[in-house]
Amino acid sequence: MHTVAVLALDGVIAFDLSTPIEVFGRTRLPDGRPAYRVRVCAPAGEVDAGAFTLRAPWPLQALAEADTIVLPGVADPDVPIPPEVLDALREAAGRGTRIASICAGAFVLAATGLLDGLRATTHWVAAPLLAARFPAVEVDPDVLYVDNGQFLTSAGAAAGLDLCLHLIRRDHGSAVAADAARLSVMPLERDGGQAQFIVHEQPPAPHGSVLEPLLRWMEDNTRRELTLDEVAAQAGMSVRTLNRRFREQTGTSPLQWLHRARIRQAQYLLETTGHPVDRIASQVGFGSPTAFRDRFRRVTGTSPNAYRRAFQGQAAQ
Repeated sequence: MHTVAVLALDGVIAFDLSTPIEVFGRTRLPDGRPAYRVRVCAPAGEVDAGAFTLRAPWPLQALAEADTIVLPGVADPDVPIPPEVLDALREAAGRGTRIASICAGAFVLAATGLLDGLRATTHWVAAPLLAARFPAVEVDPDVLYVDNGQFLTSAGAAAGLDLCLHLIRRDHGSAVAADAARLSVMPLERDGGQAQFIVHEQPPAPHGSVLEPLLRWMEDNTRRELTLDEVAAQAGMSVRTLNRRFREQTGTSPLQWLHRARIRQAQYLLETTGHPVDRIASQVGFGSPTAFRDRFRRVTGTSPNAYRRAFQGQAAQ
């Protein structure tokens, strides 16, 4: 039987810890037999999980007998990881053991060096920190999970479910994975990626800068088909100077900033109104519905209609 070892470290996020225990533990083969043996391991017997403490029944050495190791997230990724944990993970990888991380568990996996040169993901809030701390890792904040074969990473919270279901499908096929998804009250595959959940804040201009009033004016005029010449005239500078000032003070171009502002307004309208998508495209200043749908997918990773189904509240419906 396939053994899954879930590693619990101090500060473990309870949701991330429970997800693989429940999903793998409840998975059944077509003949009714359990598909997995699940073991919770820890470097020491007792683990501080914040709101409670737990006693792991298996020691760190049990990782040597696992076919798959799952690394749940930890609340503070700045806390040093015990060297014996990193050594045990490297040794397991050397034996060919599959290792998957959930949420900030990617920091533990990246600390082993096993993700160097590979694509990985984590919760979108933590993605910039992961990229800064481990520059040899190609961090993709827009996806729900990344499968590199032996090493897998997932985004936060519910993305751990997506990853577990993906592993079940790899191991036992779609029928077994679909049954596991139904038990978890989850679709086997979700539309879009993590990008649809990211709050796309606009790069601000420094307080009191020459761009501050211009950005407010642009935000108020997103419905209009603004041109670079018109924006530059409003700012009282040449197009060349406008582009340079934008790069210096916001890190992006005027048109990119404007597109982001329009998409953010479109997200609000999709969440709170029943307006047709074509009408929303016009309301936020896109010349055509096709251009709007293309830009929306590029920013959020999903379509306007799929975004509305995922995020519109009952009152708006």
